[in-house]
Amino acid sequence: MKAAIVTIGDEILIGQIVDTNSSYIAKALDKIGIATYEMFSISDEKEHIINTLSYFQNKVDVVILTGGLGPTKDDITKKTFCDYFEDELVEDAIVLEHVRNLIEGFYKRPITTINKEQALVPSKAIVLFNKMGTAPGMWIQKENTVYVSLPGVPYEMKYLIDHEVVPLLIQKFKRPYIVHRTIMTYGRGESLIAEQIEVWEDNLPKNIKLAYLPAPGRVRLRLTARGENEEALGIALDMQIKALYELIGEIITGIDEDEAIERVIGNLLNGKKVTLALAESCTGGKIAESLTAIPGASSYFKGGVVTYATASKINILGVDKALIDEFSVVSEQVAKSMALESKRLFDSDYALATTGNAGPNKGDARAEVGTVFIALATPETVYCEEFNFGQPREKVIGRAVNKAFEMLYKEILKN
Repeated sequence: MKAAIVTIGDEILIGQIVDTNSSYIAKALDKIGIATYEMFSISDEKEHIINTLSYFQNKVDVVILTGGLGPTKDDITKKTFCDYFEDELVEDAIVLEHVRNLIEGFYKRPITTINKEQALVPSKAIVLFNKMGTAPGMWIQKENTVYVSLPGVPYEMKYLIDHEVVPLLIQKFKRPYIVHRTIMTYGRGESLIAEQIEVWEDNLPKNIKLAYLPAPGRVRLRLTARGENEEALGIALDMQIKALYELIGEIITGIDEDEAIERVIGNLLNGKKVTLALAESCTGGKIAESLTAIPGASSYFKGGVVTYATASKINILGVDKALIDEFSVVSEQVAKSMALESKRLFDSDYALATTGNAGPNKGDARAEVGTVFIALATPETVYCEEFNFGQPREKVIGRAVNKAFEMLYKEILKN
């Protein structure tokens, strides 16, 4: 089965907002065995919408559109649907009652004509009840293609996908199974991994595909199997992963997205009943952001400081000014001092510290642009490693964050 995902709205095309809807929908479809064939973003123009609907007619099984269902004049999706499907708008009593209760009950204001028009839907459509907002979703089939129109507001779209669209798709279509396993690796580049697993990759069964998903300092290896028997696919993937562990097991931190290194580290810290603190400079709080994205991080993450300026390292952390004057703010000595002072400040068992030149200019440092020092204070000692991550700036910061996690992960495993 194949699907197309279409987002409607000039605000996406001019970069005013980021399209997160397509990603959510594609993941939801993938889980039920429907592969996304294409993704489009188009403008709020009648002709463009109709051409897109026509383009996918009988080319895919399902077209899911988001956007253009609001109450204002620039939202034209419903009327355009009527033109394409040779239909007319009719009032849906259930939707109207819901809109009235929401406007008059929750917002405490009289319902307007514009509000009432939200209850107008094409007569041929199956109405998808939107508990989270006023705009209902619509499901219309034409020949061999089902068209689904959803609101563009992300939380409304997500509700309708989860509670209306996916159940209907499961009910209507017989689907093959698509099973994924994502192997999380750390500390080795994509090309080197590819060389090490080349023979294994060349001998994968025809129904199993491998994709490399690299990021600075980490590579995800996604295995995808397609077939009619879900249990057999899972067994086949597990066999391939076992073989992969024999080849590169030392850099594998876990399987699937829930075992990203941040989560693995959190589980290790919790299991050992130890805590972590941070002192970030060049990484600007991104290590803390990654840690606190994991629910329950407060049980092991004591806190951190972003001492971005030289003065804040002295005044807040308590790094000796003489140390900075002698060795420079980007140095092993300063990184170690930052880690130790953070460990003291938060009374933690471990502390990570970063200081570096992310670029594009040197600033107060003597070190070359791209240079980063990462220090780790442990219950027994403190040590530091020096790296040069090159450029651009975003790459330096991303790799510094990931390398800090790698250092911490390896240190915890030692104990």
